[in-house]
Amino acid sequence: MDVTIYEVAKRAGVSIATVSRALRGTGPVAARTREKVLKAVEELNFTPSRLGVSLAEGRHAANGVVFPDLAGPYYAEVLLGYEEVASELGRSVVILSTKGRTRVGDLIKDLAGRVDGMLIFGHTVPEPLVAELVRLGVRLVFVSRDPLPGADTLRSENTGSARALAAHLREHGYERYAFLGAPLTSRDDVDERWQGVRGVLGGAIEAVATGQYTVECGHEAATKLLKGAGRPRAIVCSDDEVALGALLAAEELGLDVPGDVAVTGWDDIMAARHARPALTTVRQPMRELGARAARALDELITGARDTPSHIVLTTELVVRSSCGQHPQEVPT
Repeated sequence: MDVTIYEVAKRAGVSIATVSRALRGTGPVAARTREKVLKAVEELNFTPSRLGVSLAEGRHAANGVVFPDLAGPYYAEVLLGYEEVASELGRSVVILSTKGRTRVGDLIKDLAGRVDGMLIFGHTVPEPLVAELVRLGVRLVFVSRDPLPGADTLRSENTGSARALAAHLREHGYERYAFLGAPLTSRDDVDERWQGVRGVLGGAIEAVATGQYTVECGHEAATKLLKGAGRPRAIVCSDDEVALGALLAAEELGLDVPGDVAVTGWDDIMAARHARPALTTVRQPMRELGARAARALDELITGARDTPSHIVLTTELVVRSSCGQHPQEVPT
């Protein structure tokens, strides 16, 4: 494991800022102190990195935001919530989208050296790099990720609402279901939604990959599914964009929703409320996720808190007409 600037500071008995000044010559350092720093560097065989030294030098009044993709209403809502609070706190926001980028690890480390802390979405950053950032003392807040050591996490509740959604669909007497979502290969929000509905519906529901969480991918997957033999009676979608694609596929195939096939989504984006038929979905507080992430990161940067916080926000099942709403139910 590489030696860090923190280990050099500990060996020399000085602060990391003093180590940085001694190595860069950017501020007053007593000759004896400089000798102690250089001796520690030699003993530990320390090679200063741009990231480590930048972290030691102080504040930039900027936050970094790392997203897998900035397309789509979900990311936009989270970012809006984050940016509103960051602006109130006097911080600028530097955004990095990793979609289609090469050498992502280098880009993220470069960003970490130019900001006071970072918001990272889900599993965008590989585990070894997360561990490195934590070891280097980068202030980190993750959105839509399970708790992990050394960083804050904020996420929306998934499993309970998914079970409630599945139980509601089962009350309609549907017998065949499909879950449309990207490949479920890691422990993330969509996988938890899948586990929740499968826990209620068991073998009556099958998972169908969409590749990405987009209208286009939802449309393509739903078209194949609805044209095939053994068409499902209800389609549970990983998010609202996939569900809107499924609604479009059903319309093109001349199928009535919910008469021939019920469709549900997740997120409650604005388009879900105005779709025809209006989309049954699970509402999650997207903008609040971003806002609370910005405040959490500010607490870490300012030293108001030095222990990680792990917060789960409440979600809500919203029943509308796309699932075959019962007469006694009132749409939201």
